[in-house]
Amino acid sequence: MDAIVTAGGVPLPEEPLYAATQGDPKALVDVAGKPMVQWVLDALTEAKSVDNVIIVGLTDKSGLKCGKKMYFVSNQGKMVENLQAGAEKALEINKMAEYVLIVSSDIPAINGEMVDWVVKTAMETKLDVYYNVIQREVMEKRFPGSKRTWTRLKDMEICGGDMNVGRLKLIVSDDTELWEKITDSRKSPLKQAALIGFDTAFLLLTGKLTLQMAETNIMTRLNITGKAIVCPYAEVGMDVDKPYQLEIMRADLMKRLKKAAKTASVSPKKIKK
Repeated sequence: MDAIVTAGGVPLPEEPLYAATQGDPKALVDVAGKPMVQWVLDALTEAKSVDNVIIVGLTDKSGLKCGKKMYFVSNQGKMVENLQAGAEKALEINKMAEYVLIVSSDIPAINGEMVDWVVKTAMETKLDVYYNVIQREVMEKRFPGSKRTWTRLKDMEICGGDMNVGRLKLIVSDDTELWEKITDSRKSPLKQAALIGFDTAFLLLTGKLTLQMAETNIMTRLNITGKAIVCPYAEVGMDVDKPYQLEIMRADLMKRLKKAAKTASVSPKKIKK
């Protein structure tokens, strides 16, 4: 399966990460000595399930590296257009491809094992969309200071993941209304209620909505098939939106680097002793 990495976001002066990016793409902000997106590319390199990588929003002059063949697609201006341009490139690479992995450039803590788990779990069935969610206890155990935004369901509290799988033909469809509704509603409770239906929103507000009910109601309303996957990896939902989240990732990945360096410095002879 090919992977689309969405990397077109450029924080504006009034947005929280502008001080760290200063007008440059968020994907290129330094995290423990590497551009944030480079950590994502390293994970895709490790993943056995990924064939090619399509980076939307950056150019081949960005200095990025990947063990898989990389393709660059220019920033189209909006999230929907960026996603569609990436999907079109995936079909250009392989006209027979059915699905694509969609990965945000701002989840630098992921690794190849997590990527393979997402792909394998999604491909157990043949639906249109697979959306990962992370339970609150999983996230707060791994990243106690992450301060995510939680959706309280009857059976669990969740936040969204930023590595998902979609059917290519659905993404490149001429009918962009579906994707625009989804992306436009991300930070508007009123638009979210209109998208999922006010009856479903009422069940959510009254604490009666389960994950399975939400999945069924939303997919029926959108007229697509899909599944919410409860992901065991907090890293999939640990995206960097705020300065304190950036510092969490810098500290976390610096520990990873130090641990790797320490492991590499121990020779097989010393290990034997």
